[in-house]
This record gives sequence, C-alpha cells and structure tokens, in this order.
Amino acid sequence: MSEPLHYGYVGLGNLGRHIAASLLRAGFRLTVHDLNPTLAAPLIAEGAHWADSPEALAEAADHVVTCLPSPAVSEAVLTRILPRMRPGASWIENSTLSRDDILRLAAQAAAHDVRVLEAPVTGGVHLAARGEITVLAGGDKALYDEHFPALQSIANRHFLIGPIGSAAVIKVITNMLAFIHLKASSEALMLARRGGLDLGQAWHAIRESSGTSFVHETEGALILNGSYEIAFSIDLALKDLGFALNFGREFGVPLDLAALTEQTYVAARAAYGGDAQSPMIARLLEDMLQTDLRAPGFPARLE
Repeated sequence: MSEPLHYGYVGLGNLGRHIAASLLRAGFRLTVHDLNPTLAAPLIAEGAHWADSPEALAEAADHVVTCLPSPAVSEAVLTRILPRMRPGASWIENSTLSRDDILRLAAQAAAHDVRVLEAPVTGGVHLAARGEITVLAGGDKALYDEHFPALQSIANRHFLIGPIGSAAVIKVITNMLAFIHLKASSEALMLARRGGLDLGQAWHAIRESSGTSFVHETEGALILNGSYEIAFSIDLALKDLGFALNFGREFGVPLDLAALTEQTYVAARAAYGGDAQSPMIARLLEDMLQTDLRAPGFPARLE
C-alpha cells in the first residue's frame, strides 16, 4: 500500500488545531507550525512533527494547509512557503478570505506550479473538535477529489461550490447570516426576559419553533450561561461582515440587515474590545437595559 499523504498545517488557533488533529487521527502524516509553539504540544504528543518555520514545513510536506486570522497573514505565509513547495503540490486554505484575495493568491501559487483549493469551514469550533464541521470548497474538481479523503477526515459535510473564489462568496454569506441571527436571537431573548417569561423555557420554546436557528441553539445557550465563549472574536465578525457588504456593493444587492448588524458589532468593539467574543453583542442590550440574560442549566462551552 502507498504511504499516507504528508500534510503540513500552519495555524493552530481555535479552529486550526482541531482540523490538524482530525488529519492526524485519520492516519495522515502531519507536520505543524504556529507562532506559538506550545499550541503544537498536544499534536506532537499524538505523532505530529514540528517545523521551526513555514519554510521548513513546506519542504517537509507533500501539501500545505493553512488556517490563519486574516488575508494579510495568509499572504505573508504563502510568500514564505511557495518557493519551498514541490512542483505540483497543493495549498489548501481553511481561512476565510475575500474572493479577490483568494484569486490573487491562487495566481501567485500557479506561478510556482502550486495548485490551490480553497476550503473554508463553517459550523463552529465545537464541531471542528468532533470532526463534524462543514467544508465549503472552491477549485478544480480533480483537485477536490484528490484531497477528498483529507476533507472527509475533518468534516462530515462537504460542498464543492464551484471554481476558485466561489467558496469565499458562500462562506461570507453563511457568516453574514450567522451574525444577523445572533443579533436577532439576542433581541428575542431580551424580549422574553423583559416580558416576564422564564428565560430557559423561552429558549427551549424558540428552539422547537419556526423561529429557531443554529445560532439560537448554540450561541444563544452561551449567552444564557454568561460565558459568551464561542472562540470567535468581534474583530473576526467585523472582517467577515465587511466582506459581505463589499459583495453587496459589487453585486448591487442592498444588505440592510447586514449593515445594521455591522454597526452593532462596531458598538460592541468600542465597549468590550475587538478580542471579545462575538456573542458579546447581546451584552450591549444587557448593559443598556440593565437586565441580564442568565438562566440556569446552560453550558459555558459547546461540546
């Protein structure tokens, strides 16, 4: 039997470390790198190899996967790894980039004979930890098929949306909806609280109604706990909302709810800082109305 593919993974933050762990569990050879070496310790204990730099990782691996916090960081890492990657190798991008960014970076990669598959993921860190997140891929179908065993190891739902750039559009759309839903869920929970309802019962009733959403069922529970801990920051939410509003202008689509939601996140960043958790937009209502949204029996983290 042929030896398993060797993937290099750069970026072991809240999401990346779980995706890398899924690759390792599936039997792929894995080399990892992050600016914070301590994040790699659990993976190394399970058999991954450490690379001291992105360049060393690119030289060691058959293909490189990245999961990084911004397009600027993705570009900086790509600039370092491209000269060291093998001709015909693949760069798989799990980060959320704009369509223009991924198209531009894919052109840079092609100049080095490196193929590109955009593969942003959606569903949350808790699903990534279970290998049950969703992959939204963009790129050549043959390349998608080549790496499908790896994608299958990190996710239980997979969509090839179209050519390079397509996944960037759908990922931004799904994130935009999630942020709008979070704002709506926060307002609904506050309406229930101020209306004198048992907030826990109200949450369950909404979950079983036509008004429910994935965000209500997940992040809504963290709001009621008071932890707000979703491992996704206000700054990241604003980045993605900015992408969505740019698409709205480009495609001629008015995005009234997205624009209002962006302003809520701007206010939350001013109040709590950009590193605060994105469900903290509910805290704006709590602070303004001096009414908390706590209810017993809800988790501090999603499992």
